[in-house]
Amino acid sequence: MAALVLTEGATFAPPGAESFELPPLFGFVTKPMLLVVLSVIIIAGYFLLATRKLKVVPTKGQFVAEGIYDFARNNIAREQIGSKDFQRFVPVIFALFTFILMNNLYGVIPFLQFPTMARFGFPIALSVLVVYPVYHYVGIKKHGLGGYFKKELAPAGVPGPVLPLFALIEFAEKFFLNPLTLAIRVFAAMFAGHLILAVFTLGGTFLLTETSSIALKPVSLVAWIFAIGLTFLEAFIQCLQAYIFALLSAGYIGAALASEH
Repeated sequence: MAALVLTEGATFAPPGAESFELPPLFGFVTKPMLLVVLSVIIIAGYFLLATRKLKVVPTKGQFVAEGIYDFARNNIAREQIGSKDFQRFVPVIFALFTFILMNNLYGVIPFLQFPTMARFGFPIALSVLVVYPVYHYVGIKKHGLGGYFKKELAPAGVPGPVLPLFALIEFAEKFFLNPLTLAIRVFAAMFAGHLILAVFTLGGTFLLTETSSIALKPVSLVAWIFAIGLTFLEAFIQCLQAYIFALLSAGYIGAALASEH
């Protein structure tokens, strides 16, 4: 099949990592930058409008807003941090969940069609500049600097001979690997999902418009059917990854506050 395409003078160049390097729209501002700003405006605008006139019998907009808030508050923050301490962390967990969700969903919104979390700089910034300092700060504030390091690196019950190795592994995990893997999860999922959708969509278009072989044209329909099915799957994964990021962030905060390791 590839040889037939080549003999007709048309070759399909599949999208790759270069598809995520978008040129500036003006100055140094790129499309992902604009989408991030737009997501803040959309989220803030929606929740302000939906909750400005709260009713006992909620409107559809209020019902959705309350449902999202309740999910972030009770199913993520309360479950992971604990009923004693969770309340003060609800704003940050709610903000992380809604922000990542909106920026992930861009990938399946027509005309926008670019999940900004597929650019590694955005999730790593959230992880290193928001989540990382928050959970270490609250842990140090509660246990003291020495107490926090002891709790994390040398908890009770670890045998003396293995304590140095255990402390080294825990230090690498808590202070380096956790923020890195937190960002990589959502980045890798968004990058791969967007790339797969692009391959099926552009490949189907190529087979329909760039080849003259009658035998190849029906294959374009198969490619588009897969693209439609994968779009729904990708939307689910986008929601799931926002949930996982917020869930792990709350889990790190809960672990930092916990009295025992």
